[in-house]
Amino acid sequence: MAAPAVSLPAAYSSKTESYVDNKRKEDIRQANIVAARAVADAVRTSLGPKGMDKMISTASGEVIITNDGATILNKMEVLQPAAKMFVELSKSQDAAAGDGTTTVVVIAGALLKQCLSLLSAGIHPTVISDSLHKAAVKAVDVLTAMAVPVELSDRESLVKSASTSLNSKVVSQYSTLLAPLAVDAVLSVVDPLKPDLVDLRDIKIVKKLGGTVDDTELIKGLVFDKKVSHAAGGPTRIENAKIAVIQFQISPPKTDIEQSIVVSDYSQMDRILKEERNYILGMIKKIKATGCNVLLIQKSILRDAVTDLSLHYLAKAKILVVKDVERDEIEFITKTLNCLPIANIEHFRVEKLGYADLVEESSLGEGKIVKITGIKDMGRTTTVLVRGSNQLVIDEAERSLHDALCVVRCLVNKRFLIAGGGAPEIELSRQLGAWAKVLHGMEGYCVRSVAEALEVIPYTLAENAGLNPIAIVTELRNRHAQGEINAGINVRKGQITNILEENVVQPLLVSTSAISLATECVRMILKIDDIVTVR
Repeated sequence: MAAPAVSLPAAYSSKTESYVDNKRKEDIRQANIVAARAVADAVRTSLGPKGMDKMISTASGEVIITNDGATILNKMEVLQPAAKMFVELSKSQDAAAGDGTTTVVVIAGALLKQCLSLLSAGIHPTVISDSLHKAAVKAVDVLTAMAVPVELSDRESLVKSASTSLNSKVVSQYSTLLAPLAVDAVLSVVDPLKPDLVDLRDIKIVKKLGGTVDDTELIKGLVFDKKVSHAAGGPTRIENAKIAVIQFQISPPKTDIEQSIVVSDYSQMDRILKEERNYILGMIKKIKATGCNVLLIQKSILRDAVTDLSLHYLAKAKILVVKDVERDEIEFITKTLNCLPIANIEHFRVEKLGYADLVEESSLGEGKIVKITGIKDMGRTTTVLVRGSNQLVIDEAERSLHDALCVVRCLVNKRFLIAGGGAPEIELSRQLGAWAKVLHGMEGYCVRSVAEALEVIPYTLAENAGLNPIAIVTELRNRHAQGEINAGINVRKGQITNILEENVVQPLLVSTSAISLATECVRMILKIDDIVTVR
């Protein structure tokens, strides 16, 4: 313990101003830590496979049911500045690793709790901050030493880690279906030229109400959550399709908003209609001349993308039309179909078309979808069609699937696996505790606190599973001290087993980024000694 500072006699300090009011700084620091810990405690119960879910009701009346730390914190209205940092913390973990968003906040909360007791013991914040940094660097080394390398060809390991991520979610009972699906989706978009980069934007998730989560499928091709516009009885199924993605409108030109045309007699009116008809026919002839038989038309604001008249002629020409394609989907579509978007009718050429074996409309649940399959020279993209009995389940399935995709992406970036179930945290705690005995002075004291803080993960896992946390954590420590590095809490059986054999694994990147991000955030909160509000 640090000795209390000896107060000097007043006569000595009159020459220089040595009296500083430290009370305010301590109060601010305490307020920051308490606020941030309140946020951490809010998500703490949703950690692990037996964690509870949160129901979030927004001001607009929509309800979200989720277990994902990042989503919970994102929707929370946090006003205190230090607590806001925790929200940012889980966002950055979501960006870096995609999974472990609850873990990172819980670890940071535990570190702050330890810091509070260190501060009250009179240790200077900077000393604590530096020791935290050293401990974090050491922790990453320990984790890396524990990790098991994995190959991308080893599909089983990838599926194991994806299902571990899904097990803590609401849709955990479907993990046997969603985990292999996530692995296949990521592996199908990995570019052999750049093997360690995966862009998750190449995986499009289409949500459709109806069915159950069991009906979720991976589709090699494109899916539009729209129906074919067949107002005039156009085709709904085309084989050997030649597909054009167009960004212009097949409708007669309109005047600008302010202007108007006054038509005085019928012959002029007929002429206008005739011109419109010729204009549309001319366009459709140009389209038909290239042999194109499927049109995807971008949504347009200024005028209708297609009119009834043009739909009628397109139907006569046996061209299938999907209209109102969103602007931000155009890039994905052209990449998948391996075609070019056409911005003007004059540029309509054969080489800009995409080719597919089959374009058809099929009815799913209440609505209809358009599927394009058998695409020639398909780009490295894939589509996942998520089904569910209600909107809440579908949204949560999408979030869980996103986490699983991120886990597989982590493994592609950094090909190492590590045990789950609180095993790495207890091992870290043990090794940091041993290292703290070697260090001198305040540092050893601070590092020991970090080691204690890391025990919060197994403790919370046990607590959420309804086990006796103190007995479980003590037993865990005992096992690790005997050299069982991979001993962890098996929540299903309610006892301690070798977690690697139970297939509870996670990517190394999730654990390392959780620890480094949590310590970074805590160091920042520690260094703040005053809050200045600016009007």
